[in-house]
Amino acid sequence: MTTILLARHGETDWNREGRWQGWADPPLNETGREQARTLAEELRATQFDAAYSSDLRRATETAEIVAAPHHVPVVLDRDLREIDVGSWSGLTRAQIMQRFPDGRRTDGETHEQQAGRVRAAVVRIARKHPGGRVLVVGHGGTIRSIHDLINEAPYHPIANCGVLEVHFRGDRLTAPIG
Repeated sequence: MTTILLARHGETDWNREGRWQGWADPPLNETGREQARTLAEELRATQFDAAYSSDLRRATETAEIVAAPHHVPVVLDRDLREIDVGSWSGLTRAQIMQRFPDGRRTDGETHEQQAGRVRAAVVRIARKHPGGRVLVVGHGGTIRSIHDLINEAPYHPIANCGVLEVHFRGDRLTAPIG
């Protein structure tokens, strides 16, 4: 069995302002860096064999901070990115409702496309580390796509630097037993 520790990146100014980030690339703010340092300390005694991250700065910086005490390099993987929200990028919910009253966007990526991309990436990573423990830093949508695959319970957004543990056994992703 392979264990994946799937972590959300730390806070950015856009998180604080309620802006949709998608593939936009704002960096962590100081709160986000502190969240990452706290997560690093929480995971200090938890051995992991590898670290992967979305290639967006907010995830990469989080992964580098968390992986540093373990002396493992962070491998960037574009397929771990957040959903591409297209023309919604940088907008708040109020701005989206004003500009897109029907709540639809005609560009970017669908949830199904993003989920397929992320799920394939996490399975690929798990297969590279049989029996290991791997840190994977992504985004809220990254975690949601995996949660919805392994858990029937409704998804509740995970906080910045929150972690979802996932197991890979029998060539599939599963929730931890117990």
